[in-house]
Amino acid sequence: METPAALVPLVEHLPTPHPNWLPESGEKQSMPYRDQPFKALDPAVWRHKLYPFCVTAVVPRPIALLSTLSKEGIGNLAPYSFFNIMSCDPPYVVIGALTTRGRPNEGIKDSHQNINETGEFVVNIVSHWMLEAANVTCGDFAHNESEWEAANLTPIPSLKVKPPRVAESAVHMECVLRHQYPIINAEGKTHAHILIGEVIMMHASEGVLGEDDKGRPCIDTEALAPISRLGNPRYGLTTATIDMEMPKHDTLT
Repeated sequence: METPAALVPLVEHLPTPHPNWLPESGEKQSMPYRDQPFKALDPAVWRHKLYPFCVTAVVPRPIALLSTLSKEGIGNLAPYSFFNIMSCDPPYVVIGALTTRGRPNEGIKDSHQNINETGEFVVNIVSHWMLEAANVTCGDFAHNESEWEAANLTPIPSLKVKPPRVAESAVHMECVLRHQYPIINAEGKTHAHILIGEVIMMHASEGVLGEDDKGRPCIDTEALAPISRLGNPRYGLTTATIDMEMPKHDTLT
């Protein structure tokens, strides 16, 4: 019988790749392609051809399924893998919003435009059990088309911002926009914007929420089964983990 996709995938715990290695041994940790030459790629030369390299070289990338509302109250859902969290006191997230040629508002996508208009958005973390639905929201929808309905995802109220959260996601972050910076290319055109938002409310299903050894809230990675982006059309699922203690050094006084 096929295992239902909603069940948590088995995660294998692996040893470190070189369990007996010590830095003082003088032994190098070898790179398997040492006999292959490196090719230099100058961004100034390759310019418009670097997207595939960027999205396959920096992997895995977490996925933020952004829920936003326009100033008229029209909802939007869109996945962003140019995304990460940058601090924890207070928590700040960063989104890389690319512009798209041929679109109105200087190529700004609907979710980005909504954030500009309202200053609010919700980051919904994408898990294994909702991958197909989240992928549907990637489509090129008209401004008045609903990604919520197309993907059959369920909106639930947020506590501090107006955009709703996605019920099928197990972790949500309610955010307000704090900073925005344009990325200008060599032609003087805006290629993207970096959006920096402060997380003012967090939510986690009790099915994925736990505590660390100091009693602080943390997410169970195995229960969350997070999906990552690896480049078109590939996604990743963490099925193996390695635990390592951070090295401790004597403090100089």
